[in-house]
Amino acid sequence: MLITVSGPPGSGKSTNAAALADRLDLDHVSGGDIFREMAAERDMTPVEFNEFAEEDPQIDRDLDRRLHEIAATRDDLVLESRLAGWLSADRADFRFWFDAPVSIRAERIAEREGKPVDRAKAETERREASERKRYGEYYDIDIDDLSIYDAAYNTARWGPEPFIDVLVATIDAYDPADDEGKAPIEGVRYDF
Repeated sequence: MLITVSGPPGSGKSTNAAALADRLDLDHVSGGDIFREMAAERDMTPVEFNEFAEEDPQIDRDLDRRLHEIAATRDDLVLESRLAGWLSADRADFRFWFDAPVSIRAERIAEREGKPVDRAKAETERREASERKRYGEYYDIDIDDLSIYDAAYNTARWGPEPFIDVLVATIDAYDPADDEGKAPIEGVRYDF
């Protein structure tokens, strides 16, 4: 089974994708981890690297190509990234979108990265604006279009343990036989 987890920074993608993979005994690949490694290799923060990527489209294309190849060749995986649902729309068994109010997401990021909440909020808003611009320019993706996702959740509504139970129950209720004869998602084809 290939499950994707997408959402904005601080939405709980990494935490919940890792817990979901553990609960379902699947591998977990994080696009955010790969992106942060790429930023560190260039001695940049993720925000700086996002803005640098606006000037160098190859950065996104390299990351997205890598994630697309992982999605195209692996099963028994939870793939987590901002674009994971789009990059694997042709073969994902289940696509989740997580979100939360920016104030909650900024608090989570501030705690995780040891920085003031107001700084985390400003950086998060800059990062999201940068990503929205790049995804639209490179792939004609409207990141705010949630129509490709099977389920979208406001992660501020649950604590970590109850939320994993909600996700597992959602997947358990899914019957692949219900998808037979359905047309694939239109317009989802990208050249990386």
